[in-house]
Amino acid sequence: MKKKLVSTLLSVAMVSTMLMGCGGDDASTDSTNDTQDETSDDAATDDAATDDAETTDEGETTTSSTGGKVYYLNFKPEIASDWEALAASYTEQTGVEVKVVTAASGTYEQTLKSEVAKTDAPTLFQINGPIGYQSWKEYCLDLSDTDFYSWLTDKSLAITEGDGVYGIPYVVEGYGIIYNDSIMRNYFALEDKAVDISSAEEIKNFDTLKAVVEDMQAKKDQLGIEGVFGSTSFKAGEDWRWQTHLANLPIYYEFKDKGISDATEIELTYADNYKNIFDLYINNSCTPKEQLGTKSVEDSMAEFALGKVAMIQNGNWGWSQISGTDGNVVAAEDVKFLPIYTGVEGEESQGLCVGTENYMAVNSQASEADQQATIEFVEWVFSSDEGKAFATEKLGIVPFSTFSDDEKPSDPLGLEVSRYMEDSSLTSVSWNFTAFPSQTFKDELGYALLDYCNGNGDWDGVVSTFVDGWKTEKEASAE
Repeated sequence: MKKKLVSTLLSVAMVSTMLMGCGGDDASTDSTNDTQDETSDDAATDDAATDDAETTDEGETTTSSTGGKVYYLNFKPEIASDWEALAASYTEQTGVEVKVVTAASGTYEQTLKSEVAKTDAPTLFQINGPIGYQSWKEYCLDLSDTDFYSWLTDKSLAITEGDGVYGIPYVVEGYGIIYNDSIMRNYFALEDKAVDISSAEEIKNFDTLKAVVEDMQAKKDQLGIEGVFGSTSFKAGEDWRWQTHLANLPIYYEFKDKGISDATEIELTYADNYKNIFDLYINNSCTPKEQLGTKSVEDSMAEFALGKVAMIQNGNWGWSQISGTDGNVVAAEDVKFLPIYTGVEGEESQGLCVGTENYMAVNSQASEADQQATIEFVEWVFSSDEGKAFATEKLGIVPFSTFSDDEKPSDPLGLEVSRYMEDSSLTSVSWNFTAFPSQTFKDELGYALLDYCNGNGDWDGVVSTFVDGWKTEKEASAE
């Protein structure tokens, strides 16, 4: 299926681009978020469709090299208009019909199920990691012989089965402990500090992190802060940083020990390490742990942006929340990352948690002409000047070799993720929460963590919820 657009389409000259769209909610925020926080509930739209053959001013027509067309079912409502504009530009240049339909926030799986049943089904869609692939594998085309896959800088990120490649990540994100280096420098300048290091960059393990954090909490008045960490948010729907992102760490190390990427049952052998970092967060915060059930992610990011706290766990998508907060006092050059240390042996070589939940797949049930047209469109997005500018500004950290250094995101957290990824002495923590069995599992874990904060439950309850809930939900999904 390997195919390149004819040279008359666009030059692939490198262009300089700026802020990453990953900042903010999902940064895809997304990372996110997860990611997580879609910013629009608009109904699905499909304004970008045009005819497959287009008449020029001279009365001539241009058609695709395959005669096919593209239908992309977009996952992110917040950049729907940007995808539509890009698709329209591609159609204008090539004559290839590209339709973009955007699922309303929180309805992607439901919309995809509805759309694939139609005669005019999506030719390009998204799957959410290995779990998503299992649901949609009969619709996923093998992309191993495409330029799109060959450009992937870290091919281990792709979703594979046997020799086939069925999902390709189009953006990566990173998360860790964000810190305000200005506050940290003030702490390290104190004559009565209790630790024998002189900068945050010397924090390389949990023991050192704990010593610094607890000493800073004791000296919070001297430092002019309300606590070291921002609020560990547990308002309804706001606990994804703890029941997903933080919970990834013990699963990562257990899977690493066992040499696996998924399991129907877990032992949670790193439960104590999970507790180490969670306790550090809730016991050294600006908010008493009994009050965390009222706090949102936005609350905690504002606490950081206003200089009330020195640290917060979040991802590179959080930069727009920091910089966009009214009254923000944190300079871009002072926004840095630390890995999430938990006390695991050898963690001095641990990097940030890096990965994605956003994978593109091509519909294997579509006609060969439509498949080829779709692959050509995707490859144009990630190799042309116009497409790369869109990707950097609206998507974030794009993992393809077609992007030069001056085409990568330039916001401080994006730069930090790139710095950690490029450090050969460090190993990134993979995103294993794509193997978490269900949203129900994550929700129940979040409730158990909140009970622990409130004093209504103990850590044994958190562990049993994690282990038992994993098994129960894995069994349910297998039925």
